[in-house]
Amino acid sequence: MIPQKTKIFSSYNGPISEPENLVKMQLDSFDWFVKKGLRELFGEISPIQDHTGEEMELHFLDYKFDQPKYTEPQAREKDLTYEAALRANLKLINKETKETKTQEVYLGDFPIMTDRGTFIINGVERLVISQLIRSAGVYFMMNVFRGRKLFTAKTIPNRGVWLEFETDPDGFIGVKIDRKRKVPATDLLRIFGIETNDEILSTFADTDTGKLKFIEATLKKDSSKNAEDSYLEIYRRLRPGDLVTSESAHSIVEPMFFRFDRYDLSNVGRYKINQRLGLEGKKTGLLDKEDVVRIIKELIRLNNDPKSIPDDIDHLGNRRVRAVGELVQSKLRIGFARLRRGVQDRMSTLDRVNLQPVQLVNYKLLTAVVRDFFSSSQLSQFMDQVNPLAELEHKRRLSTMGPGGLTRERAGFEVRDVHPSYYGRICPIQTPEGSSIGLVSYLASYARLNEYGFIETPYFKVEKGKVTDKTVFFDAFNESKYNIIQSDARIDENRRILDERIPARVKGVAGMCEREEVDFIDISPNQTISVSASLVPFLEHNDANRALMASNMQRQAVPPVETEAPLVGTGQEERAARDSSQVIIADGNGVVTEVDGRAITVKTDSGNRVFPLIKFKRSNQSTCISQRPVVCVGDKVKKGTILADGPAISNGVLSLGKNLLVASIPWQGGNFEDAIVLSERVARADLFTSIHIETWICSVRDTKLGPEITTPDIPNVSEDKLRNLDEEGIVRIGAEVKENDILVGKISPKGESELTSEEKLLRAIFGEKARDVKDTSLVLQNQSRGQTRGTVW
Repeated sequence: MIPQKTKIFSSYNGPISEPENLVKMQLDSFDWFVKKGLRELFGEISPIQDHTGEEMELHFLDYKFDQPKYTEPQAREKDLTYEAALRANLKLINKETKETKTQEVYLGDFPIMTDRGTFIINGVERLVISQLIRSAGVYFMMNVFRGRKLFTAKTIPNRGVWLEFETDPDGFIGVKIDRKRKVPATDLLRIFGIETNDEILSTFADTDTGKLKFIEATLKKDSSKNAEDSYLEIYRRLRPGDLVTSESAHSIVEPMFFRFDRYDLSNVGRYKINQRLGLEGKKTGLLDKEDVVRIIKELIRLNNDPKSIPDDIDHLGNRRVRAVGELVQSKLRIGFARLRRGVQDRMSTLDRVNLQPVQLVNYKLLTAVVRDFFSSSQLSQFMDQVNPLAELEHKRRLSTMGPGGLTRERAGFEVRDVHPSYYGRICPIQTPEGSSIGLVSYLASYARLNEYGFIETPYFKVEKGKVTDKTVFFDAFNESKYNIIQSDARIDENRRILDERIPARVKGVAGMCEREEVDFIDISPNQTISVSASLVPFLEHNDANRALMASNMQRQAVPPVETEAPLVGTGQEERAARDSSQVIIADGNGVVTEVDGRAITVKTDSGNRVFPLIKFKRSNQSTCISQRPVVCVGDKVKKGTILADGPAISNGVLSLGKNLLVASIPWQGGNFEDAIVLSERVARADLFTSIHIETWICSVRDTKLGPEITTPDIPNVSEDKLRNLDEEGIVRIGAEVKENDILVGKISPKGESELTSEEKLLRAIFGEKARDVKDTSLVLQNQSRGQTRGTVW
């Protein structure tokens, strides 16, 4: 690899930190799904009992994935899915005879993520982008009625009914269950265990102390006297017109709140409720009495406090990311619910004497939902492979659309706008310019996800005015508790902050801060922007709209045949190339022993390691993916050394274009605003020439008139057009072809017509050879020219 001389012009003298692997989010999320997410799903349905609950029981013990059936190249070439078989150990217990049977059962083939963070589905590389949604939890919002602030509360579970608490000017607190008609909030308290009016009043005696008594006003409109009355009242509102009985009321209302399979806050929802209501140590996924009491108390407090402000639902502390692992788990949960019902039905119908676990499980119920997700979900996308940067940024894309998300038509200005909490988490520049503006965004360079899916950004700890090496990650909510300064603060060689007072984000608000009061400092000047935006030189001197255009247009650049590293860079080019998965990186120390156009061999302590090169592979956008060695025989390499460049990469540096001398002068009025003048040599020397690989398909069928045939013997066609065909009528590999050349010679039988006397004579002499056929050959069109790289039958 040729070393490059680099001169740094930056005035930044602060601590330097490299971002972690830029596609780590995708890899970590799917790894979580394989190791923990699937185990959670098995735990939710296990054990499965028959409909009576007294005869049979099926337990899921553990599971494993086999090795993938095909390699990645085989899956691409044969239009197959890169997948592996899932197998689980099941235990069937017959409760009547106490007999136990254990068996390993095949549960279907599941797509496996490649080490690049992608999936190969039916031979096509696809990607599951992450979804940015409102987190489960409790939110307090405000409405203004005749000049008076009235607060509402909304509890959003991961699975189950929504509760919407509302207050009216008279102090009545009502609750809508699953967006149905309103019932008094005291009815909800009664079914959670606070039954009598006296118990309710004493519970809120320390909170409902304002001029307007909210609990008393609510009890006046509540006709219920105990929990049984409340069950009946809630049932009437949920099912108006149905016959109301105690049994039906309990059977409908109780599962809504007290059964885990019907209601689940999830770990995230419980975390947010504990955080908002000041609860500690609670881990249950169900709402309980204390939660409901705390919500109503907080609602009363906010209504009584004239200075209270509502929660900001667009704050990133209230929005989280569902990455690929959670999205697949959510879809697969539907399949597991169907699987459980199917198992219960088979327990009732099959003979129990010789029943085996494998007879109960229909794995197609699981594979059907997974196949549907990867092939048709809005979040499963055809991967952008125009160039390495496009692929890298596609993996870091966030969308607010998709299942349970927003739509382009419904989304307003507020949710599209840049929020202050985006700082260091979501790029404020890069977003589409069409109807999806603000709804599709990109992670900032240093951002990562925590265990709950909230976006975190790193900071260096500052102690007594001195910057330390300790790195701390904060989500948007916790960041607002500290004083944080920007990375361009003046720092001496001992890493001590020079200014006594310095601009800072003081508890989340812009202001000035004393040096000794600073808690943290930004980790890098470009931590606020995405990888694509950080590749734009002198970004801070650009208009934001032009910076957005530059960020988006970089991802549209097709790789030139001859790559050239940029003379003016930003320092992020090597990192972007390294994490783009288009380069080959040494996985250990060693010496290069062999290099050719197909592979690189490195001798390590454990033996020879062969790195095959990708040559002339077609990308999803028909650009050419081809790798070139950058090491020579005898070179010593270390772990992490780049061995081969990919498309649009030069010596391990992202190289999307060319270094051109540009004349920015008036030229006969032909260069309006941003037009420029270039030398003709750009076109003559093929500086921007790129290679594209197209696939041409020819179908050979059996028709009603007879079979179609591929052959080089085509009537009324010149020898010049047939020169590239082999004996089967297929174009030879390596042949130079141009427009109107034949790629596949094919003839099809024509319909029979009334034969003349001469034609009858010819048919009698030559037999079927004289039969009339038409030329249906596959011909190269669209002014194309090139060289054939391969044929597949």
